[in-house]
Amino acid sequence: MSSKLERLIDALNAALEGRGVSLVKDCGEVTLEVCAADYLSVAELLRDAPTLRFEQLIDLSGIDYASYAGLRSNARRYAAVLHLLSVSHNWRVRLRVHADDDAFPVVASVVSIWPSANWFEREAFDLYGIMFEGHPDLRRILTDYGFVGHPFRKDFPVSGYMEMRYDPEQGRVIYQPVTIAPREVTPRIVREESYGDVGHG
Repeated sequence: MSSKLERLIDALNAALEGRGVSLVKDCGEVTLEVCAADYLSVAELLRDAPTLRFEQLIDLSGIDYASYAGLRSNARRYAAVLHLLSVSHNWRVRLRVHADDDAFPVVASVVSIWPSANWFEREAFDLYGIMFEGHPDLRRILTDYGFVGHPFRKDFPVSGYMEMRYDPEQGRVIYQPVTIAPREVTPRIVREESYGDVGHG
């Protein structure tokens, strides 16, 4: 492990002592996992502590752990993952928070801490259905306003729930339930009759 990574881990442990934060180092990267109740205060500490100074949020995304439920000790399904950069100290950290309720996933918004989180949180809401409490304008950003469901959830059907088409009789775009029947597509292989014959050629 590099001395720089060791310094980062020491600084994180010292600043976050006594806060039920899980710290994992793997592949030269550090991941902090925090519960939803402590998420906002830990995020503020990561930004403001002089020994840390994570001034910049590089990315925020949602995750659906549905297919890993049996493989993980933490069975909660939805999480938000942030990638943070300290320009002052030239180091990075990953921060992960799980929503407490799988049926209605909610975590705090960090827009007040890192304004660049605004559109990232809207994207995670749109694609995963994670609600960000305190977000100034939480609405869909990639799908249409009338879109049903959240397309990056593992249980979202491949063909979706609704389809949109132009109806010439009504003279407008209409929405209707998906009418595509699920089917298995098997590739058709076409070969010459003499394919594989010895001496062909």
